[in-house]
Amino acid sequence: MKRSLFIERVRSELRTRHYSLQTEKTYLYWIRHFILFNDKRHPEVMGNADIERFLSYLAVNRKVSAATQNQALCAIVFLYRYIIQRDTENLSYGFAKRPQNVPTVLAPNEVTAILNQLKGKYWLITALLYGCGFRIHEALSLRIKDIDPHNRSIFIFRGKGRKDRYTLLPEILVASIQHQMQEAQHVHEADLAEGYGSTSVPPALYRKYGKALTDFAWQYLFPSTTRCQHPYDNYICRHHLHSTAYAKHLRKAVKASNIHKRVTAHTFRHSFATNLLLNGSDIRTVQELLGHSDLRTTEIYTHVIGERRAGTRSPVDSLF
Repeated sequence: MKRSLFIERVRSELRTRHYSLQTEKTYLYWIRHFILFNDKRHPEVMGNADIERFLSYLAVNRKVSAATQNQALCAIVFLYRYIIQRDTENLSYGFAKRPQNVPTVLAPNEVTAILNQLKGKYWLITALLYGCGFRIHEALSLRIKDIDPHNRSIFIFRGKGRKDRYTLLPEILVASIQHQMQEAQHVHEADLAEGYGSTSVPPALYRKYGKALTDFAWQYLFPSTTRCQHPYDNYICRHHLHSTAYAKHLRKAVKASNIHKRVTAHTFRHSFATNLLLNGSDIRTVQELLGHSDLRTTEIYTHVIGERRAGTRSPVDSLF
């Protein structure tokens, strides 16, 4: 079987099993890399020794992180389990243990300093990340219909782990959100005038709703600046703003605000959780707002605020 046909077979299997488009891209990247590393041999004729040699190369020569190494191994396990139909057993290398890092958080004055360097939709995205505890994908994929100003709530459709949830809508952001809705409506009306107007949705929804996807309610709150071809169904649509566009503006804002911390979009989610706990919110409420399945994931923020060290005084403080 030609390599291109083999890769298409893997792609088809990923889509049949409803893996996300990002996971599809990632798995295909590592499967291609695995095949090229092993002199373009077919995976059917390769075994544990070849997989172990590849994982060792990633860890020793490329010095990838534990998370990246695990990602590559997941792709290879998928390849052998569902395409080659052979389980990878008795490997010398299992999944690498990821370090338990305490997350970086921002103080309220630091968040304010960064917000002061942003404008328009990039200001609003940052305010939503900090005010609602969104992951960046959740914020960018918000649709008009997901926002309920009357009940002060926002619906998150298929967050991490394909779970739906509701979170709070900060009252102070309602006016800015309504302004952004007007901007999105102008973009949508221009699309309709040119004979387009469909938004991008998962394949199952496209088949279910069809022409209804040209309704304004289905449009993204933060639409992309250009239209594109849908990767599954090939119709012309408008996707949401890409995360790299936001990251570019955030980097500039952090640099201009003179904050010497590593700040990403996810930092605002960490800061949201920490701030709620500092102000007395119940940890299970925070767990629900963040969409964590396991309370232990939420408990990491108790380390950030020093809950387990509350009242403990350093010996040096008694010297002066």
